[in-house]
Amino acid sequence: MAQLRFGKWLQGGLIAASLALPAGQVCAKEAVDLILHHGQVITVDRAFTLKTAVAVKGDRIVAVGGEDLLEAYSAPKVIDLAGKTLMPGFIDTHLHPKPVSPNDIAVQDAKSIAEVQAMLRTKAKELGPGKWITGYGWQESNFAEKRNLSRADLDAAAPNNPVALLRAGSHSAAYNSAAFQIAKVDKSTPEPATGLIERDANGEPSGIIRERMDIVSKFIPDPGWAAMRGPTIAWLKQMLALGITSFHDASGTIDDEPVGKGGTDSKDLDPLWGQSNMTWKRAREIYAAMGGELPRITMYIIHPGAERLKAFPYHTGYGDNHLRLGAIGENAVDGGFTGPTAWLLADYKGQPGFRGKGRFTDAQLQELVDSAAKLGWQMGLHCIGDAAIVQTVKAYHNALTTIADPAHEPNDRRWFTDHFTIMPPEDTMATMAQDHVMIAQQPNFLYNLEDRYMQLLDDQRLEHNNAIATPVSKFGLFMAFSSDNLPIGPLTGLYAAITRKGPSGAVHGAQEAVSRASAIRMYTANGAYLSWEENEKGTLEPGKLADMIVLPFDPLTAPEETFLSGKVDMTFLGGKLVFQRPVSGKKDALAK
Repeated sequence: MAQLRFGKWLQGGLIAASLALPAGQVCAKEAVDLILHHGQVITVDRAFTLKTAVAVKGDRIVAVGGEDLLEAYSAPKVIDLAGKTLMPGFIDTHLHPKPVSPNDIAVQDAKSIAEVQAMLRTKAKELGPGKWITGYGWQESNFAEKRNLSRADLDAAAPNNPVALLRAGSHSAAYNSAAFQIAKVDKSTPEPATGLIERDANGEPSGIIRERMDIVSKFIPDPGWAAMRGPTIAWLKQMLALGITSFHDASGTIDDEPVGKGGTDSKDLDPLWGQSNMTWKRAREIYAAMGGELPRITMYIIHPGAERLKAFPYHTGYGDNHLRLGAIGENAVDGGFTGPTAWLLADYKGQPGFRGKGRFTDAQLQELVDSAAKLGWQMGLHCIGDAAIVQTVKAYHNALTTIADPAHEPNDRRWFTDHFTIMPPEDTMATMAQDHVMIAQQPNFLYNLEDRYMQLLDDQRLEHNNAIATPVSKFGLFMAFSSDNLPIGPLTGLYAAITRKGPSGAVHGAQEAVSRASAIRMYTANGAYLSWEENEKGTLEPGKLADMIVLPFDPLTAPEETFLSGKVDMTFLGGKLVFQRPVSGKKDALAK
């Protein structure tokens, strides 16, 4: 007798069954909406199974298997992958939306200071005297001159416009004299308690401010949400082109206005981010209108103070599979290496007595953590240096072992340290393992900040910067990957995680590398786990959301350098094609 196979939903899983039919009777195919086949399907399930075909109905995966799926299912759209790779969409656990403001220059594209100056002259002519010129993403290692921007550089190009250019990583910015005059920053300006104003040999501000950019940037007029809503949506759609189907927005607030523009009073974030910070209210408005077209967001919330947090009616987990609340995060415990101001347990190389700065006393940090813990919030604080990680883990431990969480079981709170750049002492990692504290890591930092690490870190810290294998394999810590906009593309992060190479080609701490399969899991399934969505997304399994990407190469076998030049061909969100890279001018070359 012929056999008809069918699927039955049971407790969130697809259970295969059989039904005997009379001999010779042809069974009808099950109707679905989309079939992708004839490729390599990396499921990222527990066994890291490889298949060749996927069937999708609505926004969910119905079946994963071999080419025989074409015999069991029919669909109005069938895509022949022609040997390409289908895998889960990337989940980036730390991003900051940075749409383009009308006053921005594309400083991130500049290959020299001279190019930055040319951009400034053009924008100054366009805007007219007195208007602020802004921009994000410059990096001295990308400049032919191999040095930071200076006040004099910016003055020479735009003397009649205040200029504020935020460095990649958002831990320092360059300003010109006109900006300093507005903010009343001069030789007599006292050093801020956190952060640093760089000065020349005469004590005059050189143009760079580390961490406390709000000293100047709070004077930049907010272009307003009406002007920034469209660019914000455009930025979100750009993430789909990178294969990011979900991300954690690390700069969210509970306010109607963004940080530094009438909302949360936080010195941990530069008010330049006010141009991009959607806020919880703004995000809800956008996603109510077009959530199915945009990457899914889990929104960090900057701690607004104990009383205001208590008055907020929601906490971690509130929302749906398009937009939900995540951790209390980005109340930075220290600075970063793009300053540098990360807080270390030892002196920076070549800088006796300088170890960076912490942002909180032990008591202040404990109060912040405790107030959130009592309300059922997940914690995901920024801590880059090993001293900051030690302080954060101690505060976490005190709260996790003394405060009952009304929302989660004791061992399922999924608190994490965000960044974990300089590996802390072993007893700190042992405490993390005991308390089930996780890590949101940015492996791409190793690649993008190679020059800074080589300049500032001793041999041991250089070898174990952005460590992966030691915390994961030796201490059993859970890790999910992200980029923190430095750069955003997940493929760069995968390259760094598996090679431990920087742009120079040098390998830094080969013992901290992980396998390709492990790296892929950390950029997909593990990100879903960090937001309690492991049953919804992160792997290609029946019953889960059909958030998928197509790569034109095999990430399990392709030469390592392919990750640096590779592109995403297609991105699906809930089974809907939301991005396709043009191929020879053909819009839908793969679909049949």
